[in-house]
Amino acid sequence: MTPDTPSPHASAATTPLGAQLEHLWLTLPATATSAPHQRGRPLTLSAWHVSLAVLMCLLRGMQSQLEVWRLIAFYGVGGLPALPLSDQAVYARLEQDGVSAFQSVFAQLSQWLAQRLAPYEQRTLAPFATAVVALDESVLDRVKRWVSGLRTVPQGDSRLLPGRLVGLFDVRLQQWLRLDVLLDANADCKVHARAMLSGLAKGTLLLFDLGYFSFPWLDELTQLGSWYVTRQRAKTRYQLVHILYQADGVFDALVYLGVHSSDRAGQVVRLVSFRLGSQQYCYLTNVLDPAALAIVDIARLYARRWDIELAFRELKEHLGLRLLWSAKLGVIYQQIWACLILAQLLHAYQVELAAQAQVEPCDVSLELLSRHVPRLLLHTADPMGFLLEHGRAMRLIRPASRLLREAPVVPLQEVSYPPPELLQPRPAHSAHRKCGSRYTAQS
Repeated sequence: MTPDTPSPHASAATTPLGAQLEHLWLTLPATATSAPHQRGRPLTLSAWHVSLAVLMCLLRGMQSQLEVWRLIAFYGVGGLPALPLSDQAVYARLEQDGVSAFQSVFAQLSQWLAQRLAPYEQRTLAPFATAVVALDESVLDRVKRWVSGLRTVPQGDSRLLPGRLVGLFDVRLQQWLRLDVLLDANADCKVHARAMLSGLAKGTLLLFDLGYFSFPWLDELTQLGSWYVTRQRAKTRYQLVHILYQADGVFDALVYLGVHSSDRAGQVVRLVSFRLGSQQYCYLTNVLDPAALAIVDIARLYARRWDIELAFRELKEHLGLRLLWSAKLGVIYQQIWACLILAQLLHAYQVELAAQAQVEPCDVSLELLSRHVPRLLLHTADPMGFLLEHGRAMRLIRPASRLLREAPVVPLQEVSYPPPELLQPRPAHSAHRKCGSRYTAQS
């Protein structure tokens, strides 16, 4: 059979997202498909077949591996016939196959979506940066005590936590770049943070919260050529190098973090603080030039760190990852990757629909997209056109409830720039405090 390979001249933006997903599955190697059943030959279930069944169950809102078995055994998956297998045979295959089929589809889908969404990339966010990426993590919910090794574990015990998710989320494209699963649910987030940097282009701007705050981590990002914006930890002491601007409760200065020779950072950073009402906001960044990154842009950028929180919420609440199908790690990983594939598609729908409706991506409800896109894929050939016509009436397109943080605007002519010799790094030293299994070098 001739493979269904698209023309290299075809425009990605004209291909329906549902059709592209189907195409990715159909163009997997032919050896991955289920072999035709012959007389006297036992029924076989391929990794490709069972992975597609998991994906379709998630797309339809089903919430157990029992539904995967029912789909395979009684209804058939896509154009594949039903295989009258026992539930245990399907469960064994789920545990055995791992996530290779899902990872292959995720890589192809992400590459295609990056091309499709390129015209909608929000380049106004830190235009000097190669990319704007949020880094965060989320603990997986506790599993049920279904397997023999967990039946004696008391409720609330950390051994019922199957791990934690550590992710990188592209803020400009609203797409997952990477999602790792750590077996140690109680591991300190900074332990795996350096591994997450591999593959990021030089000049990427990272957004992360106080969980990652440490002097060595901030120094290392600067040395690697990465930009960052984060909050300042309370009571962090610093040595003043130069004041860029100070007036009306606004403070913008270059500092060294840490004052003791035994525990201090080596790189110059920029400390920005201002007050809105009764709330004081303090940020740190290694973008030292206010002309490249103004105070108002720092506040808005850090507010976009919330995008990855919403992306985790999409995985866990809207796509059902908070209800794990099994206590077996192999099945859990398959469910995670299937949810990730669907999340990529739904985020892409959100970005494209927002662009065509001329609104911000956050003005398109991810929760309602998760609920209605599967229905539209079954009942209309043009889900995007339907949502453009009826999205506002359905309240799927509506003003976002996010609070906009209006930081002060500082005129550049009032900024006092330092002489270059003040920007030299100093010798750094880390206290390397030990915290058991949560070892980290904290400031």
